[in-house]
Amino acid sequence: MEDIATAAGTSKSVFYRYFGDKAGLQQAVGEVVLSQMQHRIREAAQSAVTPREGLLAMVSAYLQMADTSPNVYAFVTSYAPADPVSPPHHAAAGGPLGHFFDAIADMIATPMRSHLGGVGEAVIGYWPKAAIGLVRNAGEQWLSTPDSPTKPTQEAMARQITAWLCVGIVPELTPASPTTKLSAKEGL
Repeated sequence: MEDIATAAGTSKSVFYRYFGDKAGLQQAVGEVVLSQMQHRIREAAQSAVTPREGLLAMVSAYLQMADTSPNVYAFVTSYAPADPVSPPHHAAAGGPLGHFFDAIADMIATPMRSHLGGVGEAVIGYWPKAAIGLVRNAGEQWLSTPDSPTKPTQEAMARQITAWLCVGIVPELTPASPTTKLSAKEGL
């Protein structure tokens, strides 16, 4: 808190008066940052023609925003105060982050419902949150991977995550002729 107050050109007491403690500051920052991310992800999805294009746009926006400010992203998504009654919990359990993921799940589910009609309705309630888990975990691993020639670009990582969401890893596991492999890769 002292470092933040100094950087802001004010005293620690001002931050404690407005935010109470580090958890209060984290929640306030989280609400602003997550609102910006949600807005950017919604904009990205709205420009898509197909559900897959929408997923790619959303994954790209998420990775780009997290990569642009990795320290802010980590601050907002990784810290959660311990509840004195229960063991420490992950930030995704509720609060601004939980609301953010619920809103994103709704953004994902809507085009999927339209695309699938009534056919996948029984699982569509589960898939968006599972998709978010995959995007978040793969994205955070990608963010923490040091730059190297083997590290995918942000665009390549977004395309790979989208492919995992849409077709899984089956194309990578299934032996196929060279022309079939080329067709599967082109679909990414």
